[in-house]
Amino acid sequence: MSVRTEIQNNLETRGGIISELDKECRIVRLRIPGGIITPEQLIAVGKAAKKIGIDTVHLTIRQTIEIPHVPFGKIPGLLRDLEKQEVFLGAEYEEVVNITACPGTERCRFSIIDTRNILLQLDKNHHGRNMPIRIRIAISSCPNGCTSERASEIGITGLRTPIRNEGLCTGCGTCAHTCKEKAIIMVNGRLHLDEALCVNCGMCIDSCPFHIIKGHPPRYMITVGGRRGRHMVQGRELIVVDSEEKAVAVVERVIDWIYRFAYSGKFLTDQMDAMKFSDFQKRIQRDFPSFTKE
Repeated sequence: MSVRTEIQNNLETRGGIISELDKECRIVRLRIPGGIITPEQLIAVGKAAKKIGIDTVHLTIRQTIEIPHVPFGKIPGLLRDLEKQEVFLGAEYEEVVNITACPGTERCRFSIIDTRNILLQLDKNHHGRNMPIRIRIAISSCPNGCTSERASEIGITGLRTPIRNEGLCTGCGTCAHTCKEKAIIMVNGRLHLDEALCVNCGMCIDSCPFHIIKGHPPRYMITVGGRRGRHMVQGRELIVVDSEEKAVAVVERVIDWIYRFAYSGKFLTDQMDAMKFSDFQKRIQRDFPSFTKE
C-alpha cells in the first residue's frame, strides 16, 4: 500500500483532517478546548508547521488552530511532532467538535460561573465522540453570550437572579441606569423589576453602591438545538440547574439523546420536534426535580 493510500485510509476518516481547494493537501485542525494552550504548546505548533514548510497557521473562531496546506505525506510526521507536546488532532465532522468557552470567573468582570473546569470535563468526556450529526458545545459565563452558546447545538449560560429588598432600597437609580435590558424602572418613587425583561445577568447586583441587592447562587441554563450560519436559530431552553456537576450530568443526557434519536444529514434544530424534545425535557425535569427553574 502506498503512503498516500495509507494516509487516505487511516487519516482522512478522522475529523481533524479537512479537505481544501488544493486536492493534494489537507487542513489539520487541532484539539484546543476553549482556545487554552500553554506557551510551550504554542511554540511547538509553530515549529511543527515551520518544519514542513508552512508559513502561517489559522486561529479559528471556534477557539482552535488550523494548519493549512499540509501535503498528504507530511501529515503523520506533523501529528507525531505535535503529540510530543500533548497537542492532538481535533474534530470536524459528525462528532463532538472543539468545545468553546469564555474566560469566565478567571478574569472577566461580568462573569457568573467558572467555565474552565466544566470545559475540561466536557472535553475529556465527549470531544471527538462519534455522533449522527456535528455537535458544537459552547459555554458562556453570563448572558452576554460571547461564545454564541445559544446558537450551538448545546449551550451552557451562567445566570444570577437578583434579590431586591425594597424596604432598604434608597431609590438612587444606579441599578436602573446599569441595566441594559431596561428591566428596572421607577414607579411612584420606587424601583420596579420587570422579571419578563430581566435576563439574570447579575449586573444590577454588582452595581448597587449600598450592596442592598443580593443574588441567588449562580445557575446554569442548558439550551439545545441552536444553529449558526446563514439561518441562525437560538436553542430552546431545556433546564436551569444550580451546580456545575448537575450541568455536566444534563449535558451527558443531551448527548445520549442526540446519539440515540437524531438522524444524519439534518440539523438538530430541524428535527427536535420529531425527536420529541418536549417529552425529553419532561423526563429531564422529572429525573432532576431540583434542577428546574424557580
